[in-house]
Amino acid sequence: MSEARKTIAVAIGDPNGIGPEIAVKAAATLAAGDGPRPLLIGDPKVIRHYASLVAPQLPLLEGDATQDGAITFLPVENLPADAFAPGRIEAAAGRAMTEYVDAAMKLVHAGKAYAIVGCPHNETAVHKAGIPFSGYPSLIARLSGVPEETVFMMFIGGGLRIVHATLHERLADGLARLSTDLVIAAASAANHALRRMGVARPKIGLFGINPHAGENGLFGDDDERITAPAAVRLRDMGLDVEGPQGADLMIGRREFDAFVAMYHDQGHIPVKLMAGRLASALSIGGGVIFSSTGHGSAFDIAGQGVADPEATLRAIRLVAGAS
Repeated sequence: MSEARKTIAVAIGDPNGIGPEIAVKAAATLAAGDGPRPLLIGDPKVIRHYASLVAPQLPLLEGDATQDGAITFLPVENLPADAFAPGRIEAAAGRAMTEYVDAAMKLVHAGKAYAIVGCPHNETAVHKAGIPFSGYPSLIARLSGVPEETVFMMFIGGGLRIVHATLHERLADGLARLSTDLVIAAASAANHALRRMGVARPKIGLFGINPHAGENGLFGDDDERITAPAAVRLRDMGLDVEGPQGADLMIGRREFDAFVAMYHDQGHIPVKLMAGRLASALSIGGGVIFSSTGHGSAFDIAGQGVADPEATLRAIRLVAGAS
């Protein structure tokens, strides 16, 4: 299958956020071209609602095979009618989001889709449904049957790729969970993902945990205990790894193909500063090619027809270009 014609399963995200709208808009944009083909995954009533709102000129077809000049969707009946309320946080919507991703994973494993894009989720809604969730990487790990500590987010935008050793958790908990093995796993996943993206010999920089990577113990011994041994072992494994170095200094060195951040804000802030809402979040280490947008579900504008699909389009093109 050529890169341009790859079918990408697009899970519509939280049905009460902007996910369904930007999914339909992205599918409409790509329907007439020769690029990747989105196959929307979600509740029919939600997809039909947004198709009539933002793309009434295009046929809307049900099935698992895309067609030129049309928007195609695979129906996943999960959301009760009274829970479809754009702008409202609902446990049923959080549960539905996870079911859409599960269906997309099954499509990939059946060979009917090449990769997956997940539209914005809402963590509060998922937790209200009683589902453990700390972002798409944890969900991908669970659905893939692999340990959660082996699947990571690579945040991409503004010329940066940053993998997060820890992600959506209380900062103190994330720092307490950091270990040499976890940093090695994150850097190894980054190296593998970069090779799949066509980087023959990835160069990876490890951010320090503490300011100045601890400055030889002056600001704590965490880096001496955790990140410095990780760097040594990674180099022994044959990876081109440098660090640990203070994140503020290392981030300005553009010879790196990717960085490994130790916690959420250390990685998210520079990418969002450079790319804003156009960032993409690639889940790596789960055995499937999966990306999501770098922005949230925007409940304040959900259902109004004004959401921008550009980040979704970028995510679709990103996974279509992976090999």
